[in-house]
Amino acid sequence: MLKTYTIEQAMEWDKVVRSFNEYDTYWLSGYSKGFQIHGDGEPLLFYYEGKHLRGINVVMKRDIAKSEMFRGKFSENILFDICTPYGYGGWLIEGENKELLFDEYDNWCKNHRIVSEFVRFHPVLQNHRFNVDAYDVCPLGNTVVMDLSSPYVIWTNIISKCKNKIRKAKKNGVQIYSGRYPEIYKEFRFIYNSTMDKDHADKYYYFEEPFYESILNDLPQNAQIFYAVYDGTIIAASIILISNGRMNYHLSGSLSEYARLAPVNLLLYEAALWGCEHGCKTLYLGGGVGSDEDSLYKFKKSFNRLDNDNKFYIGKKIFLRDKYDQLLEMRGETNSSFFPKYRA
Repeated sequence: MLKTYTIEQAMEWDKVVRSFNEYDTYWLSGYSKGFQIHGDGEPLLFYYEGKHLRGINVVMKRDIAKSEMFRGKFSENILFDICTPYGYGGWLIEGENKELLFDEYDNWCKNHRIVSEFVRFHPVLQNHRFNVDAYDVCPLGNTVVMDLSSPYVIWTNIISKCKNKIRKAKKNGVQIYSGRYPEIYKEFRFIYNSTMDKDHADKYYYFEEPFYESILNDLPQNAQIFYAVYDGTIIAASIILISNGRMNYHLSGSLSEYARLAPVNLLLYEAALWGCEHGCKTLYLGGGVGSDEDSLYKFKKSFNRLDNDNKFYIGKKIFLRDKYDQLLEMRGETNSSFFPKYRA
């Protein structure tokens, strides 16, 4: 009743995912493959099918002994933990009698020496609702979603200040294009890395060329780069994920010397119009850094004046409490709220 798929079974994996009404790009095999290349672990799809219920969950399986804080302290291939791939996920469930699913899932994890699981639930799908009895579910912060019902709705929901910036970008000759070809991914990487440099980002957020090649080749129908051009120069670019009527603002960057032209404001507006034209219902923009309502959040909020933010939830679960405590003891006491604590 519970089956697992590896990345080598991509065709079967994606067939299962696309059979669910509410799936999004984050559950597709091609999405996880890029983060496997990035070093985040081994992607797995769990598929449960019972008499009155089906469910899927995508995780990255990580060998704890290979992590920096435990390297050399015990042998590899003994203890593991799992987490949602970068972005969002968690169990998508159709039907009733979730207890049978989670009982079988818990047993699988214990039998395969999975110590703990960390989940980032999808703020648009709000799938944390299916998981509150199985995980310690916690709200973190608000996120912003654009309604793509019509061009009128898109424009009406944007606040006046943001509208003025969109008009200014157009008046100054900024143009927006989209595509998916090798050269634009190379341009994107340069712009994105320059943004990470400016923001003093952690090294994790710098992705190598094979990662972008994976997005290009493994998500051929589900990822587009929207980019802003001024006077022949690409000055801003965003990777946007597209599946099942949903768009997700994934990675983005812009050249600081052109910030006065407000290229990202125009880019997101044009991307929303593109999505509306292609039958998409929502464009998910995300929230602030660390789920704070900071300047990044306020920028995103300028695209939706309505008080209908989608809250972001996380989930925590410990399968092997004794192993969890042993790892925490090896690591040393920490007051961090990070989960799992032994990775703080």
